[in-house]
Amino acid sequence: MSISNRLNHYLTKHDVNYEIVLHRHSYNSISSAVAAQLAPAQVAKGVILEDHQGRRIMAVLPTDHKINLKALGDKLNRDLHLVKEQSVYQMFDDCEHGAIPSLGAAYNIETIYDDLLIEAKELYLEAGDHTSLVRLNREDFIKLIKDAKHLRFSYQSIH
Repeated sequence: MSISNRLNHYLTKHDVNYEIVLHRHSYNSISSAVAAQLAPAQVAKGVILEDHQGRRIMAVLPTDHKINLKALGDKLNRDLHLVKEQSVYQMFDDCEHGAIPSLGAAYNIETIYDDLLIEAKELYLEAGDHTSLVRLNREDFIKLIKDAKHLRFSYQSIH
């Protein structure tokens, strides 16, 4: 598969240079980081949330972090919970299950980014399958997320 069609179209449309980084099969973003021999803080994961009104949002954070749902909900003035996996599969129908690209705009999903992500010189995103990542430089990543909300909402879960 390599890269999802929507992600490829979105990156091309925004004239962003990227590289595909292949790795052995992984099951989640943290194992993708390990398989590609990357620092987990350089790999962004997207988590799909839903608020009390049924509005969905993608929260993007370093793969070695977890979301503080209460803190994020308080900052956004929304009551947030995780979306069921089956619904996520339907939203990302051009991706393998569990390998969603963390650029919500490519899928017309409201997105919020943890400020920690812009600290890395390079950032890696799931490409849509379990054997490849997309490498972006910081400037291109910032260009892609310039209209998205961003703040601190995660805490490190793996040291």
